Amino acid sequence: MVVGFGMAAQAAEIRIDTDFPGGNAIVEKIEGDTVTLRSDLRNTKGYWFYWCFQVSGAGGRTVNFQFTDEMPVGVRGPAVSTDGGATWAWNEKDFTQNRFSYNFPEGAGPVRFGVGMTYTGAHWKKFLGGHAGDPRLKTGELCRSRSGRVVESATIDPVNGEASYRVLLAARHHSCEMMASYTLEGFLEQVLADDDLGRWLAKNVSFHVVPFVDKDGVEEGDQGKNRAPRDHNRDYDDKPLYPETQAIRGLISGGSKGPPIVTIDLHCPWIRGDTSEIIYQPGRKDPDKWAEQQKFGRLLEAVRRGPLPYYQKDDLPFGKAWNVDSNTADGVTFSKWAGDQPGVRFALGLEIPYANASGVAVTAESARAFGSDLARALKAYLQNTP
Repeated sequence: MVVGFGMAAQAAEIRIDTDFPGGNAIVEKIEGDTVTLRSDLRNTKGYWFYWCFQVSGAGGRTVNFQFTDEMPVGVRGPAVSTDGGATWAWNEKDFTQNRFSYNFPEGAGPVRFGVGMTYTGAHWKKFLGGHAGDPRLKTGELCRSRSGRVVESATIDPVNGEASYRVLLAARHHSCEMMASYTLEGFLEQVLADDDLGRWLAKNVSFHVVPFVDKDGVEEGDQGKNRAPRDHNRDYDDKPLYPETQAIRGLISGGSKGPPIVTIDLHCPWIRGDTSEIIYQPGRKDPDKWAEQQKFGRLLEAVRRGPLPYYQKDDLPFGKAWNVDSNTADGVTFSKWAGDQPGVRFALGLEIPYANASGVAVTAESARAFGSDLARALKAYLQNTP
């Protein structure tokens, strides 16, 4: 969608554009220097908050963006990109939970704004390009999406010898949860690093990676969360709706190398407040599985080196807040299904905040650093698991 409008006493026309991967916004009206808009919910049940749009032709002007949504602007303001979404930074000036202003410099080119630091297939392609030629990293196709897109997958296997452990990593079961993708990148960077940790992982662990479970939603700029009739992370019963979830089920229950001993599923929570501004594990209902989560949490807290805090006490036990049976009444989550499969010792689910983790800014860089911490904790867990 492209919306153009003129501003009083200005000859040029400003353009608002969502016609790019991950674009999402509906412009409702323009009054002077104020743009009123909202998130495009499309096939979402109820409300969610993802948005991302681009503004061009606004050089030398201050534009006010007013949302009619409940609270779609995060706790550090909008994410801003001046290079077409390749890199992002928080703009923590002049914002509330449903509005922000931006002063466009003279001669400014297109500026992209988002609720978070949008991550699409182009970012994944760039990441892979940085590791081209590494014989351990092999890319492939998990399946085709319902819209015919290639759903990417990757494997990292020991060059020589058989792995002692198998691990499956997934992100973007909910397409809007982009900050989790930076954590996934950081995890894989550490696996491929030429240091003691990377070499141990490369020697002992075989990884299978699904970076975009809801690939259509990522590229089309959907909310993904609460997709009708159910979203990808409620699609792990015996009759999956989506090709991606069906293929992932096959990787675990029928994989040629046997099931993974650990599955890791990365998410982002709500946009602000309480459990939305900490990194945490949602606890399993089964007390033995909850005990395993607590074991991993203690290890993660102990080995963490990066800037993003994690405290095992912040993990959310089953029965508290949103972590109740009614929240999954419309289907089975990946972590619940995977954790109940024979051979899977531990199904890890982690919530990575969009902008603020215990007072520390979540950025592409800090989320990647947390991915490295996560890889360090995985090694410690595997070494302490029979």
